[in-house]
Order: sequence, then C-alpha cells, then structure tokens
Amino acid sequence: MAVSAVFILDIKGRCLISRHYRGDISSVEAEKFFIKLLENEEDIEAHGPVVIDNGVSHIFIRHNNVYLMAASRQNCNVTSLIVFLHRLASVFEYYFEELEEESLRDNFVVVYELLDEMMDFGYPQYTEATILSKFIKTDAYKMEVIQRPPMAVTNAVSWRNEGIYYKKNEVFLDVIESVNILINSNRQVIRSEVVGALKMRTCLSGMPECKLGLNDRVLMDAQDRTPKGKSIDLEDIRFHQCVRLARFENDRTISFIPPDGSFDLMTYRLSSQVKPLIWVEAQIERHARSRMEMLVKARSQFRGRSNATDVHIKIPVPSDATKPIVRTTTGIATYAPEQDSLIWKIRSFPSDKEYMLGVEFKLPSVAYEDGTPDKKIPIRVKFEIPYYTVSGIQVRHLKVIEKSAYQTLPWVRYITMAGEYEIRMQ
Repeated sequence: MAVSAVFILDIKGRCLISRHYRGDISSVEAEKFFIKLLENEEDIEAHGPVVIDNGVSHIFIRHNNVYLMAASRQNCNVTSLIVFLHRLASVFEYYFEELEEESLRDNFVVVYELLDEMMDFGYPQYTEATILSKFIKTDAYKMEVIQRPPMAVTNAVSWRNEGIYYKKNEVFLDVIESVNILINSNRQVIRSEVVGALKMRTCLSGMPECKLGLNDRVLMDAQDRTPKGKSIDLEDIRFHQCVRLARFENDRTISFIPPDGSFDLMTYRLSSQVKPLIWVEAQIERHARSRMEMLVKARSQFRGRSNATDVHIKIPVPSDATKPIVRTTTGIATYAPEQDSLIWKIRSFPSDKEYMLGVEFKLPSVAYEDGTPDKKIPIRVKFEIPYYTVSGIQVRHLKVIEKSAYQTLPWVRYITMAGEYEIRMQ
C-alpha cells in the first residue's frame, strides 16, 4: 500500500498543500482528480471515494471545505487509505482545533512536519496525535471556535434574515434553457439535450411564502387536469435548499421562503430529441492548391414569431488561408486568423429564414510535403432566443403570500440560448 503523494485541495479544486513521497507522479494529478470528480459528481455514490485516471488511483475524503486526497500508481488497499485520511484529519483538528482552508494556510509549516512524520516513502507510520505531539512541538495557530446559538433560538430560515423591507415588492423569474447539440458530417443529430435553470431575484419584505406552478406532467396527471398547452417531463431536478422537498414529493408543489436577492431556484434536464434551432451547412470547393471557395447556408427552424439575436457562426478555415473575399445576404463576416476561423455575426435571425454566405480564400501555391492535414474542427453556433423555450416549460402561476398582505409584482421571462452547439463538416 504505497502512496505516491498526498494532496490537500480547497473546495474549488485548487491545491493548497502537496507532499510527494515516491516521485512517480506530478502535481498535475491534483487538477486531473478534481476534473474527474466534477464529471462523476452525479454518480459519486456509485463510484465511492475513488477516482481512477490514467492508471493513477485517487482516494479522497471531504472535511468541511477541503479535500484530503492520496494518489497512488500501485494496487493499494483503499479501505486502509481512507482510514489514514480520517486519522490525518483528526490529527489536524488536534493541532488546529478546526480543519479548514484558513487553518491550513496559517499552519502550513506544521502541516508539512506532520505529513513527514505520519508517512515515510508512501507507507503510513504514526497516526496518533498524542504520540506525534512528543515529536512535533512547533506552535500552531488554533482557530477560535465560535459557539453559535441554536437555529431555533434565532432564525429558523438560515438563508434569509428577518426584518427585510422594500418599498416596492417585486419578483423576477428567468427561465433559461441551454441547447446542447452535436450533428455529424452526415447531417444526423447524434447528441441533443436541454439544460434548464430557473433563476430568481427577489425584492420582498418580511418572510414571504412563495408558490410556483409549472406545466409538469406528473402534477397534471395527479390532479387529473388537462393543460391548455403541452405538459413536460422534467428530469434530473435540483432545487435550492429553500424548497420544501417533502411537499414537492407529495403533491409536486414548489413551495419555499426565498433568499433575498439572486439565486438559482431549480435546475433540470431534458434528454429528448431536439430539432436544431439553427441549421448550418457548408459546401467547400477547392481549385487546385491556390484557391478555395466555401458556401455556407444558415436556416432558422424554430416556430412562431421569435427572433434569434446575437447569432455567431464560427466557421473553421485552413490555417494557411489568406485574403478572404466575403459576400453575405445579411450580417457581417470577420476573418479571425488567430483562431483559423471566419466568424459570421447576425444581429437578428427571424424564424423560417435562410441566409447565405460565400467566401473565397487564397491558399499557398506550394505546400509542405510533410505538412500535417488540417484538423476537422466543427462549426460552432452561438445565439439567444428571447421569449422562447425548447422544452415548452411554462410558469402557470407564481404566488407570494406574506402576513402583511402587500401587493407583489411578478415578472417572468423566457430565454433559450446555445450551449455546446456543434456541426461537423464533411
């Protein structure tokens, strides 16, 4: 059970302290571990406290706002390493009172001394704090532990203060959906999903009770109601801590006392097949090795009277292309040689419209014999469509109830934007 290194990271994955014992891994492993941890965040219960990447095992625990992580290239005993990390956390608490990012920064000299004594060439040694205190007598800065009164004695709602007052009581709710689409070179959609978020900004007095109703299919079926529009199936729902989860599980009612200011009330995902909102295709014609012509067609495929705004279509071009001659039916095309791209900007793109862009590039007449072929970089599209949602989600009602019975102005806005929106070229 030889450990290659021990890393201590903050809550954002930044390495605070590292101690290498065998010299067979680099400090980049800490960054790789955190990236892998974020990728598997939803399945952390299935994977357990182990992250494996490129032959390196990362065994970790979380304590307050820090991660304690041991990395090893060998087939190690995971259970023993988890016990060691918990013992390490206990020793730190013995020396610093509280194990937090602040206490580690204030005592990094003591931390390194403890890591050297508790492990030798990757093998655990002394893990008892009372024994270690006989060897390591360096003065440590101990954090003052503030005894806070029980929540019930003060405010039962930890995310909102009492006594908030606004002359004008308002609630702003933004329903924002990001569309992730990947289209292959055969013009087939191989990946599509919608990631949504309900973002709120509240300017409300007192301790208001808010109730939000959506066109959720489960709710409609439970109430035996037929919605005026279509109902939707929400997946992977995540709520802010203010939402009463028991109430939602019982009758699908979203009831909460909101924090003051801006916060994300809910996030969700829809993995159903999504029709590309803006379709882009490119035809390329090469003339010997000295000239290349490209014809790009962009077509809007969303319904209604909505307009896509701030449309950016990033078209890859050869790295050795020069002197572009551009013709467009609308918008402005700018050549960005530092990105090997042509960026087509369209301020407003109505529904059921098609625009075209033609460009001609000069190419070097002589090519390197050992030159590497150009990478097949996809076309990337960015846009926003106000007052429109792909999923069809609708806010049926937003009620605010407060004991003073003041009048509230609710504002609801819908926005759809491009997330990872890529179209591969032939």
